[in-house]
Amino acid sequence: MSSQTTSMKLLSLTFPNWVPLNSSQTFTTPSNFTLLNPPHAKPLNLNLLRLHRTRTWATVDEQSATTPLLRQETQPNKEIEESVKVLKKAAKTRKVAKDEILSALSVIEKAKTDPSNFLETLGGSESPGRTWMLVFTSEKKLKGGRYFPITAVQRFDAAGKRIENGVYLGPIGALTFEGRFSWKDRILAFVFERVRIKVGPLNPLEIGLGQKDDREPSNKDRDPFFIWFYIDEEIAVARGRSGGTAFWCRCSRVTD
Repeated sequence: MSSQTTSMKLLSLTFPNWVPLNSSQTFTTPSNFTLLNPPHAKPLNLNLLRLHRTRTWATVDEQSATTPLLRQETQPNKEIEESVKVLKKAAKTRKVAKDEILSALSVIEKAKTDPSNFLETLGGSESPGRTWMLVFTSEKKLKGGRYFPITAVQRFDAAGKRIENGVYLGPIGALTFEGRFSWKDRILAFVFERVRIKVGPLNPLEIGLGQKDDREPSNKDRDPFFIWFYIDEEIAVARGRSGGTAFWCRCSRVTD
């Protein structure tokens, strides 16, 4: 595949159904109770004793009935942990089977992890933010997928609400898009304002995309967006507007 064809294909993938770059380019008891009846006490009412025992055993039965429920609540967390491990291994080795990755992505999508810390984890607390390398992208409804074959990196700046998508082709050059984003719940909507093209050793050429208005990007205004399902300090999982799901791993910032 020629570099030009590759660049055009990457350009179409950038909005916004990306996938990660090469791992080789990593930047990157029940208690026993004794009933006492002192000599001065009144005669023991056996009926009350029977009632007491009935109530006691009812309580034990209720506790026993709820125990399996507690186990069921903790089980999904274990499943998520195992799925995250699969993705982290895939990011480091690029040798995890595609079906294992798709299964892990499915578990994470359905988990509905609390997104309250997602934005800060994704974009840091100060500019220029954090960078993430695309590792794997899937088709709609997780019907297929693959490791992303070329170095593709995204930078998210939570403080400045800025986003940058970059595809890096080594000495051949680089293609990057930069713009602004908005965040609501777990949805990051964005618009690109300019594209930067760098060929070989030449200075980059920057072209405006006519998106300089002040409106806030929104997934309801046909802007591209990501729905984030999981973000920690090492990996992030999101679905793009086209319906494909991808996952990224943290990496060092790439410079032209």
